[in-house]
Amino acid sequence: MKYIHSIIIIFFFAGLTSCTDELSNDPIGLLTTDQVDLNPTITTIESSVSSSYLPLKNTLNGIIAGWRWDLGTVFRNDIVLQDIAANDMNKKWNPDGDQVWMDELSDFSFTPENQAFNGIWVYDYEGISRVNLAINFLTDPEIVQKTGITEARKNQLLAEAYFIRAFYYFDLVNNFGDVPLVLRSPDSFEEAFAVSVRVPADDVRTQINLDLSAAKAIAPNAKYPEATEPWRASKGAIIALQAKVALYSEDWTTVLSLISELDGLGFYSLNANYFDSFDGNLEFAEDEVIFAYDHRSNEKPANTNGLRDVIGWGFFSPTDDFINAFEANDPRLLYTVDVPNKRSSKIVGSTTDFIDNGNKVYIRYADVLLWKAEALNETGDYSGAVAIINQIRTRARTSPTADGSVIPAGTLANRGSSTNATEIKNWLMSERRVELGFESQRFNDLKRWGTAKAVLTALGRNYQDHNNFYPIPQRDIDKSGGSITQNPGY
Repeated sequence: MKYIHSIIIIFFFAGLTSCTDELSNDPIGLLTTDQVDLNPTITTIESSVSSSYLPLKNTLNGIIAGWRWDLGTVFRNDIVLQDIAANDMNKKWNPDGDQVWMDELSDFSFTPENQAFNGIWVYDYEGISRVNLAINFLTDPEIVQKTGITEARKNQLLAEAYFIRAFYYFDLVNNFGDVPLVLRSPDSFEEAFAVSVRVPADDVRTQINLDLSAAKAIAPNAKYPEATEPWRASKGAIIALQAKVALYSEDWTTVLSLISELDGLGFYSLNANYFDSFDGNLEFAEDEVIFAYDHRSNEKPANTNGLRDVIGWGFFSPTDDFINAFEANDPRLLYTVDVPNKRSSKIVGSTTDFIDNGNKVYIRYADVLLWKAEALNETGDYSGAVAIINQIRTRARTSPTADGSVIPAGTLANRGSSTNATEIKNWLMSERRVELGFESQRFNDLKRWGTAKAVLTALGRNYQDHNNFYPIPQRDIDKSGGSITQNPGY
């Protein structure tokens, strides 16, 4: 098989094919492998895996250079697709005409040309393009033998690669439903175009589960697969994503089994302080975060948390409805959003400064516990579900406050015993909103619960049934010559 000559060329072609209007006839971020021959080294293989993480970061222009607001690629925009769309977040503290495409997500007036959809599509398929090349390397016996990579190192990197590919496809299927499923670097542009067709979402989910099962079978049994690079996807992250996939499929028994398996690793627990999961000074030195992107300052090329700058420009304020969702004196509100200083401490990683290296937390143990509570409630273990909800509330009310104030007695009192599944689910839904606020979970939650239309229309949003999936980006429909079809309603 032929491969690209250097990792720089990999980035160049992948970036061009996925992001520019000028190459409007190219397939969707799909990298062909017949441009240049390559004799890959261990460094090439390792770089191909490491580069696959980069579309997870919020660095400004970290993947696509040139301030392409028109393409929605200035930063990874989960925050727009989830938090703004769910009415937890406004575009800005002071409404204005800047970046109207974000307002269109807020009121569901968007069209397939809206750059929010192009942005996330580009980032996810860019990641898939990169990780497919890494998997090609790591599963080619000739390449493996020639490089001399050890079996342990190969398995570690391959487990990460399978996890990352599953992560990107899980994001795509939740946002768009049926999507093109590309599992290898095509050998020609003709082959690349041939796979530019949507496959059923169930088939994509099947592949996600296959990738995660393959990853788990070979992942190192360690909290951090590599001590010097703790940001890498671990066995815990793999199992947690398996559980989340099962949750979204309402496979409650599997959710409980996988969380039991995760707990058996002994790596994760709730931090005593709610904010420790987000504190830039405690990254990889706490016990709750399971998977996060590792932003860092003073690196070349830049690897900072670009949302710090965006927040500094006045973006991302809470809606009144979000603020009102918190019970009186809940410490989590100020940790999530500091209204007087117009800053989301959770996003920037500090309660006092606009730091630029705060990690993006994708999975943490509090989220997992709430999945377990949901599964227990759905399977009739009402007391178990309530106990977990109260565990989350206890940690919240016993966390020191961001401003040093004293939490009044009676704050966040435990939920009482109940055998009413609907009442318990309402408690759970409320708890998830405030516990996970501004973590880009809310819109997916509303959709999978089937409550999006009721919740958002009650808030005056123009949500329609077809908005359960976002439109396929019009740019990629055009680039495919129509072989990629549009979602109904758009």
